[in-house]
Parts: sequence; C-alpha cells; structure tokens
Amino acid sequence: MKKNNGFHLLVQGTVAVTALLALIGAIVLHGTPSKSTAGNVLLVMTVICILLLLLELWGFNTQNKKIVSRLATMITRTERDSMYNFPAPTIVINNVNVVVWANRQFCERLYTDGEPYGHYLQELMNIDFDQIHSSKGDLVCVNTKFYYAKAVENEADRSLTLIYFDDVTDFIELDYENRMSHRAVIIIMIDNYDDIMSGVRESEKAHVQVEIEKLIEDFIEGSTAISKKLSNDRFYIFMEERHLAPIIEDRFRILEQARKITVSDRSNITLSIGVSRDGVNPAESEKFARQALEMCMGRGGDQAAVKENGEFNFFGGLSSGTDTNNKTRIRMVAKAIAEHIDSHERVLVMGHRFGDLDSIGSSMGIVNAARQMGKPAYLVVDRTKNLAVSLIDYLEKNEADNIFITPKQALSLVDDSTLLFVCDTHNPALVESAEIVQRAKDIIVIDHHRRMVDGIQPTVMSFLEPNASSACELVTMLVQYFGDDVQMSAPVAEALLSGIMLDTKNFVMKTGVMTFEAAALLKKYGADTVAVKKLFANSIETYHQKSALINNAAIYNGCAIAYTEETFPEIRIAASQAADELLGITGVNASFVLYQLGDTVNISARSMGAFNVQIVMEALGGGGHLTMAATQIKTTLEDARNKLNAAIDEYIRNNTQHD
Repeated sequence: MKKNNGFHLLVQGTVAVTALLALIGAIVLHGTPSKSTAGNVLLVMTVICILLLLLELWGFNTQNKKIVSRLATMITRTERDSMYNFPAPTIVINNVNVVVWANRQFCERLYTDGEPYGHYLQELMNIDFDQIHSSKGDLVCVNTKFYYAKAVENEADRSLTLIYFDDVTDFIELDYENRMSHRAVIIIMIDNYDDIMSGVRESEKAHVQVEIEKLIEDFIEGSTAISKKLSNDRFYIFMEERHLAPIIEDRFRILEQARKITVSDRSNITLSIGVSRDGVNPAESEKFARQALEMCMGRGGDQAAVKENGEFNFFGGLSSGTDTNNKTRIRMVAKAIAEHIDSHERVLVMGHRFGDLDSIGSSMGIVNAARQMGKPAYLVVDRTKNLAVSLIDYLEKNEADNIFITPKQALSLVDDSTLLFVCDTHNPALVESAEIVQRAKDIIVIDHHRRMVDGIQPTVMSFLEPNASSACELVTMLVQYFGDDVQMSAPVAEALLSGIMLDTKNFVMKTGVMTFEAAALLKKYGADTVAVKKLFANSIETYHQKSALINNAAIYNGCAIAYTEETFPEIRIAASQAADELLGITGVNASFVLYQLGDTVNISARSMGAFNVQIVMEALGGGGHLTMAATQIKTTLEDARNKLNAAIDEYIRNNTQHD
C-alpha cells in the first residue's frame, strides 16, 4: 500500500510540473508571431496535463476510499472477535434487562445451560442494577464463584448496556479465611466464687473445681482453641472466629450448663464471659475482652458480653445475681467518697427525671451526709416532674430549710469546685438535668440498675451494684462508714426506708442480707414504718385509674399487658402500681403497662425475677433492672404494643431452656 501511494504521488508531481512548464512556455511564445504555432502546442499540452492531473486525483481518492472501507470492515470484525474472546465474562442487555449478546467466557463460566440470549438477567443471577453502575460494581455469586459486575453504557445507544464480570473469587476466599482465622479472646469468670465456696468442705471444693474445668474443656472441644487457667475462678481462651461464631449463634449454652453445677445443694455456679471479636492484635483483643467482662459483672453476672465494632451484645442474664454482702468493698468506696466530698467546696445531688421514692430518698441521704461533714449540699429536683412530691413535702416540713433547689438554680452553682452526685440512674438521658451533668467536672454515680453501655462519662467514681435492692440501700450502707460525725435524723432515715420498701415491694422482691441490714440500721436511726407507709398513700382518683388499667389487662405469652389511651395527672404513679399488682395474677411472669404522653409511649415493666424485663426494655431502647424496667418510644400506642409483643416473643425464643 505504501508503494502504491508513493507511485501515485510521483505521477501527480510529474504531471503538475509538466503542466506548469507548458503553461509558462505558452505564455512566452504566444506573444511572438513567428512562434505562435509552438505556443499553441504548448497550451494544448498544458490543458492535457491538467486533465491528466484531475483524472489522477479522482482515481487516487477512489482507491483511498476503498482502502479505508476495507480497513473499517477489518477493524469491526476484529473488535467483534476480541469482545467475543475477551478473557472476562461479558454480556449486553437491553433497556428491559434482557440478554441480547454474550461472549464465550460468559457462556462457559456463568451460564452453561444453553444460550443465555433472551433471558432476563435477574433470572440468571441475583444482581443489583443500581449497584453495577457504581465504581466498585455489585458483588454476585454464580456457580460458587464471586464476581464484581460493572456496567458500561453505550453513549450512542443508551438502550444497550454492556456488563463485564471481574472474577474476585480468590480475593473473597482469602478474605473469608482471614476473618475465620482471626483469634478472639474470651475471658470466663465464675461469679462470686469465694462467697460460694466459703464454708464448703475441701472435697466438695475439689469436686466443683473438676466440674468447672470439665465444663471449660467441653466448651472448646472440637475446635482449635486453647485455654489457660489463671486462677480458680478465671480462665482465658483463645479461639478462632470459625469456632466462635457457632457458639454465639447458640447464645452461649455454657451459661445454662454452668447453672447445673451446684455447691452443697444450695448454690448454683454462674459465669460472666467477656468476648472480643475484632481486636487488631492480641493486646487490644484482651483489653476489649476485659471491658466486656466488666460490663457483665456490672449487669449482675450470669451472662456473656461480646464486643464487636465498638458495641456490646449481651446474652443470658436470666438469674438475679448473688448478694455479695461485701462490707470491705463498701467501706473502701465510702472512704473514697468521703475524701471527694472533703476536697470540694459544695455538693449537688440529683436523681432521675420523674423521681420516685428511691431516687429522692437516696439523694437525700447523700445531701444529709455532706451537710453533716460541713459542706453546703443541695438536692436538685423539678417538682413539676416528680412522683415523690409527698416525700419532698415531708422532708421540707421536718428537716432543715433550703434543701431542694431547681435545676436552673443549681446550674449557677456548678464550677470546678462542685462535686455532683447522680443517684438511682447512670443513664445520661434520664437524669434530672442533662445540662448540669455536661457542665460538672467531677461526678460520682451511685446506682443499683444493671450497667448500660453508654453510661454517664466521665466520672471520678462509680458505685454500680446491680445485686442491691435499691439506691437507698447502697446509700444507707455507705453513710455508716463516713465517720462518727455523720448522723442521720429520723425523717432522713424514713426517706431511705421508703425507697427500699418501694423497690422491694415491701421486702418481697430483690431482697438480700444487706437489704435487711440496711433496714435494721435505718430503724436504729429512728425510722417510723407507719410514717413511711403514709408516703405511699394515693388519692382516690389515682386508685380508680389504677383499677381501670388492671381491668383492661390481657395475657400474652405469660405476660400481663395493659394500656390506656386516656391521660390524667397521676398516670405515671397509677401505671407503675398497676404493673406491680398485675404480677399477682396466676401464671403471669411479667407485666407491662403502656400509656401515651404527647407523641411518646411510656412502658412500665415488672417481673417476679424469672422473666428479665430489662432485656425486653433494652430491645425497645430502654433499660432498668431484672425485675423493674421501663422505656419510652416516640410512636403510636398501637405500634408500641406491636413492638412490645415482638420483643417478648424474641426474648422467649432466645431464652427458652435447651433440652
């Protein structure tokens, strides 16, 4: 082709030069009479050359068009053959997702049941048509292989879309193997081992220890895990994710198996298990596992906590925990609290919103102790949102003035020299004043509810004891170790006793040795049980409203559920008391009372201990205690009832005893 092009150019050049010379000669000779004939001849030659030149140009262009056309045909055929033999599976679909073309690789690797033409793509594989247009594409699995499907639109004809499939099977399998071989750290601790084993014969201790070690061996049997016994009550386990996942899916059956181990036929062994799944190295995994174990212990034990992606998931928590009655720990905590009070200029104390007798009573115990130690102390309370107004009025009448201040007044007192106590809650969303908590530098939390993940932070000290009956019980036991100068008047003792009686349902629920010791100590300080009983008195309207709620109750899966669409001033008191009384119905394991205030549905939950209402309320965004919990949901009453039923079903499904 190059030779032909050169030849044509040579001919065209020669003809052009000849025509030019002939034209010049004709012009020169044409003016001379003797040479006019020669000039005419040259002129004729010029015309002939020009004609030859035009003819040559036309022929060359025609030849070029043929060559270009032939090249275009060859390129089109080459493109078609290249796409058909492209090493990645490729298809073309139309605007209704029907396959109109497929290359060899697609037919051999992704669709081997004949021709794919005419089939809807979604019939051949599960594919996201929106995702395939992204830069990453959509991950699809076909014939046990993994591909990233990516779309390329035809700019000339948008009715056709080309999709090619990038085989990433090796990468996916390598990533899966890496995740499955990740080493998780598991820390298993026996709850209250020393207390359970106290007074037990050595032969019995040895037998129990053998049972525990066999339990751990059975737990890791069939896996590649290794275990290390650090002490009689603590074990470390390193386990691959491939073996841990089935254990989590089975909801840590080891918790139930541990409860079958008895000590002298009087106590059952319970475990607290902390698990870390996503630590980047062994040191971080061990740190996260210890955090998870602390969460378990703060929630009463007998459960497992798994830390993953910065969050905790809890399993178990069916038992009410063991009364530790650890006076040594209480004395150490009391000493530390007294030192903090001494090092600050003033003390503010608050409970939770819509405070009850336990919240106000425990707060009053701290205020009284701080004042006995010579510090200005105040109880922060919003009277318009409080359920213990009768106790507040009683204390104002029988105690010193200027005890109670509003959140607005307290806010002006908060500075670096102020110590803030939060009693009967550690949930920052439930405190009397969130603004005060945010502004306070030094905070001490005293609470008996099970530890929640997002508690008040930071704190200089937290005393969370979920095995205690009430916050009033904890404060009573602490105050006795504040020093001989700290005394308690009868009205303050009655305030503390009222909180204990409220949360124990008159010493029926959640009572341990420390509960009765606290009550006896308050009686020693002069608490009058008749005066305390009067604090529980209700108006006749509240009594009628409570009765109406009880009459409206229905049984669902062993739970009594009552609700009302009406609102009245004392609805919170009526609802909580109705929930308590519904537990007296035969066959009822838990009770729930729903009522609506504005756009929020409130749920009060109670149980006798066999049913953990805290887990149900946590599933709905709330929390509380094993036998007493609550939540608030911004929704309709009907939707809240449906969500509650679903949460109850989920709890029963997850906590049904294994065969």
